[in-house]
Amino acid sequence: MLDMQLHMFTLIAVLATIPVFGHMEMTSPCPRYSPKCATPSALPPGAVLDYNLNGPIGGNGNINQPFCKYTKPWPQVSDTWTTGHPVTISFANNGASHSGGHTEFSISYDNANTFVVVHQVLRHMFFTAPPPSGGSDTVRSYTFTLPMGLPGTSHAIFAWTWVNAIGNREFYMNCADVAIIGNAGSYTGKAMTVANYGPMYPTIPEFMGNYNTGIQLYSTNISQVTVTGSGYSNSSTSTTETTSSSTNTPLYTAVSVPPSSGWF
Repeated sequence: MLDMQLHMFTLIAVLATIPVFGHMEMTSPCPRYSPKCATPSALPPGAVLDYNLNGPIGGNGNINQPFCKYTKPWPQVSDTWTTGHPVTISFANNGASHSGGHTEFSISYDNANTFVVVHQVLRHMFFTAPPPSGGSDTVRSYTFTLPMGLPGTSHAIFAWTWVNAIGNREFYMNCADVAIIGNAGSYTGKAMTVANYGPMYPTIPEFMGNYNTGIQLYSTNISQVTVTGSGYSNSSTSTTETTSSSTNTPLYTAVSVPPSSGWF
């Protein structure tokens, strides 16, 4: 019996040293309810830290969680950005990249009812190039410039969305609460693409080496949305009220918030 217990303890110790590779998650700006924030905000009442932020919010025709995983924002923003300036988005080093796929970075001014895209990484997310072309799985951060015409707000939702190239047909989404320094105004851009998320949205099949799979949902069959913000600066003290509107939004890019019963 003692030998068996020692064997079990040894096995557990060995397993504990093996890294666990989940899916993928954004690490900066710090997403909602992440336990990995450098300076974590206080959680909303009743909320708990999420140690599974790398899981998809939908897949295989199912909806697992609402957009952003959680509908209650951090009480304080994770970061403050400025329109027309570069921002860097970082991801977990030990995540599973599923041979790349399509990603969009989007911003909502109306509590996740409408998302406008501010940057895309199509075909080979996390890779230097599509894997069939010799791309290496080494990219874990992306830097891009926020559009100059993006309006300012004291509290926006920044979203990373990803459709993986191989594996179960899944839709990933992490969201961070950010402030954006900029003038009052409106901005029109592409609506966020949603796929592999319940029966109302299209399914993008496995790429199977064809990295143009589903690309039309991101670059051809698209719609425009307009977001509006009342402006924000470092000296702003009042909460920015914002509204958004969409025009001619087809089903595959509609981004109305799904029911949140049972989630924060």
